Amino acid sequence: MAGNVTFTMIKPDATAAGNTGKILDKIIEAGFSIRAMKWTRLSKEEAGAFYAVHKERPFFGELVDYMTSGPIVAAILVKDNAVEDFRKLIGATDPTKAEEGTIRRMFAKSIAANAVHGSDSDENALIEGAFYFTTREHAQ
Repeated sequence: MAGNVTFTMIKPDATAAGNTGKILDKIIEAGFSIRAMKWTRLSKEEAGAFYAVHKERPFFGELVDYMTSGPIVAAILVKDNAVEDFRKLIGATDPTKAEEGTIRRMFAKSIAANAVHGSDSDENALIEGAFYFTTREHAQ
């Protein structure tokens, strides 16, 4: 059974471009409720820990540099079938391949600067949400 919680992060390219509000509007219009949200700037240590799964990849250093280049907005979203529905809303990682009307098609600059992160599974949504929020914020 699909869960009703997912995690998202509006990335530095989107916050720098002034698209935070527009992206949040799209999320709310798609029927998601925001359970918790914070505007923050990641340290290299925090970004490295969040993306530790990619530590051995050649792009890891660039990813950490990018994610620490400006503020991000982390949020826990609630909706039935949250992970799958949010993945549809954000679109393909490559914005040129994302469907019209998706967040990445509208706001991403490139594959690397793709405006938003969305959890890829119910399990990862819980793990990623817990990285930014307390259990109380995450579980309500």
